[in-house]
Amino acid sequence: MSISVMVVDDAALIRVQLRRALVEAGFEVLDAVDGHDAWAKIDAGARPSMMICDVNMPRMNGLELLEKLSSAGHMEWLPVLMLTTEGQPELIQRAKALGAKGWIIKPFKADLVVAAARRLAQVGN
Repeated sequence: MSISVMVVDDAALIRVQLRRALVEAGFEVLDAVDGHDAWAKIDAGARPSMMICDVNMPRMNGLELLEKLSSAGHMEWLPVLMLTTEGQPELIQRAKALGAKGWIIKPFKADLVVAAARRLAQVGN
């Protein structure tokens, strides 16, 4: 069974870049265009090994998604890495308090994200 990563970002280019890097590293990738889309897929039964999530997105942002996942008990099995342009310490603290396992600032280096995904996917399994 391959390790799957849900990539949640409203920017198609970011999803494509992450998909390319993750697939080359041997991951299976499931895309979501925002927090609402990610929640719907998890609610419908998707069980990724980990999630890489943006903060600023329409409909449901990354922190709102973390709140929903946390309140539903999903953070126990789903490690989440935040990948965003935001770097405010209060946002990082809020995300970590909600269960996020890491925070990477865009623009990102693909090898750094892949290394974090490998580490977090192992924690989640």
